Amino acid sequence: MKNFFNLKIKQYQLNLILSLILVAAFITQCTPPKKTEKRKQISGIYPHLAYYNNEGECGTGAVVPWAGKLWVVTYAPHKPNGSSDKLYEITPDLEQIVRPESIGGTPANRMIHQESEQLFIGPYAISNEGNIKTIPYEKMQGRHTGNARHLTDPANKIYYGTMEEGFYEVDVHTLAVNELYQDGNGVQGDESGGQIFKDLLPGVHGKGLYSGQGVMVYTNNGEGVPEAKTDFDITAGVLAEWDGENWKTIRRNQFVEVTGPGGIYGNENPETDPIWATGWDHKSVILGTRDHETGWSFYRLPKASHSYDGAHGWNTEWPRIRNIGSKELPDYLMTMHGMFWDFPKTFDKENTTGIRPKSAYLKVIGDFTQWNGQLVFGCDDSAQKEFLNKRKVKGDIEGPGQSNSNLWFTSLNKPDNLGANTAEGALYIDEEIRKDEPSDPFLFSGWDQRMVWIQNKGNQDVNFTFEVDKSGNGNWEEFKTVKLGAEESNNIQFNPNEIGEWVRVKVDKNTQGTIHFSYTDQSRKVAQTSPIYAGTAQVENAQYIGGLLYGLGDNRRALGIVSGDISNGKFTSNGYYELDENLDLVKKEDAETASFIENKFAIPKDVIIIDESSVLVVDDKGRRWRLPLGNSAYTEKTQSSILRLDREVATERDLFNAHGTFYELPAENADGFAKIRPISSHNLAIHDYASYRGMLIMTGIQPDAKTDNEHIIRSKDGKAAVWAGVIDDLWKLGKPVGHGGPWKEQKVQANEYSDPYLIGFYDQKKLTLSHNAKETITFTLEADPVGTGEWMQYRQFTVKPGEELAFSFPEGFQARWIRFATDRTAQVTAWLDYE
Repeated sequence: MKNFFNLKIKQYQLNLILSLILVAAFITQCTPPKKTEKRKQISGIYPHLAYYNNEGECGTGAVVPWAGKLWVVTYAPHKPNGSSDKLYEITPDLEQIVRPESIGGTPANRMIHQESEQLFIGPYAISNEGNIKTIPYEKMQGRHTGNARHLTDPANKIYYGTMEEGFYEVDVHTLAVNELYQDGNGVQGDESGGQIFKDLLPGVHGKGLYSGQGVMVYTNNGEGVPEAKTDFDITAGVLAEWDGENWKTIRRNQFVEVTGPGGIYGNENPETDPIWATGWDHKSVILGTRDHETGWSFYRLPKASHSYDGAHGWNTEWPRIRNIGSKELPDYLMTMHGMFWDFPKTFDKENTTGIRPKSAYLKVIGDFTQWNGQLVFGCDDSAQKEFLNKRKVKGDIEGPGQSNSNLWFTSLNKPDNLGANTAEGALYIDEEIRKDEPSDPFLFSGWDQRMVWIQNKGNQDVNFTFEVDKSGNGNWEEFKTVKLGAEESNNIQFNPNEIGEWVRVKVDKNTQGTIHFSYTDQSRKVAQTSPIYAGTAQVENAQYIGGLLYGLGDNRRALGIVSGDISNGKFTSNGYYELDENLDLVKKEDAETASFIENKFAIPKDVIIIDESSVLVVDDKGRRWRLPLGNSAYTEKTQSSILRLDREVATERDLFNAHGTFYELPAENADGFAKIRPISSHNLAIHDYASYRGMLIMTGIQPDAKTDNEHIIRSKDGKAAVWAGVIDDLWKLGKPVGHGGPWKEQKVQANEYSDPYLIGFYDQKKLTLSHNAKETITFTLEADPVGTGEWMQYRQFTVKPGEELAFSFPEGFQARWIRFATDRTAQVTAWLDYE
């Protein structure tokens, strides 16, 4: 009887449990799933994904999708033995997980080893299930810059290369390390980029590593001599290869990426697949390809930006060529010198067709990938230590209190739709050109408007013969010959029907000279300002909300803002606020921080001159440069120091904002103002701007603007406001325009040249010349297409007394600077309108 009752009780309990399970299942089925909170983002930047470290720079070294997640490593500037940088795991719903295995350093290497099903990224090996193993720096010292498949045992070993020529082979199963060549960091370098010298290879500052065709290829992009910190045009860098026993120098230029069609997996057919390498010198971008039978061939491409120049190599980070498509439908994207490029998978010596410019960009990109239907760019945004990037137009402004960067999520077609791809580059700049020796091929396709500047500095007549490779198969045809006398120059605009993939030049006599190509893109010149700027203050406004900006240090991870009112040319602070990762602008009581910002980030006075004709800049080398004017209201606001003129908002280059035009301004060690590039013109009263968590933040907001613009962020009390976006949103302000010139009713001496005046990258260009003399005056217009003083006569204009001569430049005309001289002393005007 007792057993019967026990059985009944147990059966009752079982039925109760089953009933509860069914009820729970029903409730679960009927209850809507909990919604994941939508992450805030601005222009593809998710502020919560920003990463910080405690060093002078926090860049993105590598970005790789793997095991259902996105993996990211960051780097410090010179930390071969580890740092506070982290390995990050990003989930599909954009949760950021800081991995406890992190040991930091300066890593930028990544490779997927298919046989062992592991991702090698930095000093970490990640299994296909997301399990992580770490190789300690005690076993493998150095700034890890690249991985490559092993030459003799690729299934079981991989190579690691470091920035100071340390080379290791690593067992993919045990992670046992075998040192092949000792890393140069026997002694810790300093964070200013102290270079470690070794005798193994020329150059310093290693960048790329790859293998195939029986060799391992290594690149570096700098030179470890004192003049490399000031002179951008000295010999620097190397492309080298190792056959398993001996090293061979291939070319002494500044090389960065080295890869092949197999990308981060390694080449599928390593014996025969090509190897590609990208680099540059002061003249142009250099592209190399290695053929398994004939070795290396080299080609040249124009540069959109010179901010990546500098013989030390620090300004480039890690340019890449990467498949952003699929294995079945590959789509290779190349980043190089501020340009996105289409890069053909089929590129080799026998088929060099298909490289095309996409659009120009401003972000500093360390790596990129496609993930979940978007492009993800890992950037180098905001360095606490600005290294050598100092100049007097910035004043004594400091970098942010703590280095930080972020990922930038974009659509797949974003690289096609940013800045105009106007670009230029040279085969020779004031150097020896040898008789009957063909130049490197220079890209000739991808632009509708192309011109070349030619200068013969020799003492005899020289014929410059242009040859074209129409199909990219190495078959060259003569199509044009230009004869130049001694000390003579000329320029040629190519017709659209003069087609070809590549162009090269030969001369019939030894000479000294320059051959420089300028290519113009009109397709993306936007005339109107985008609605994303609705609610920002206009320069004519007498009153608006301003604010001084500073990225806080000490792991506060917020943007400090001394907010205030701007009225009739004066800024009056009214409180201290902070912008956090949730994009909330919150009032704080912190008098100490507010005082620090007001003193250390005050806008400098009298660092540029605005006169009736133009904006005059005298740079740190004493060189004089003139830039166009915008709205006349900018003059008073600039002189009242309520407009920020210059600040670093992407690592190791500046954003310069003068008289209504934003410019990309290279560091002085990359030739500074000589290579300035206008980005866009505007009518905004921008009080300050800064980088924060990968965003561009600007102040100068209308206090009562009725707008639902998500880019405008206001405090609850309405007394503080900022605009938030990314630096590449600046292309949406409108194309560069302006007016002015080197002379306006100015008395000049005969045969004395004016200051250089910027003409590069503008669209419709018109010139007006006049004078007050009673005699006819001849004006000589010279152009410098390079920016280094390579002046060439473009045209002479004869202007009669009382005449106002008007001239419209041809649509495809492109040079960087122009200047004028007259054959008589007179009061003259040389005025340009860029529309």
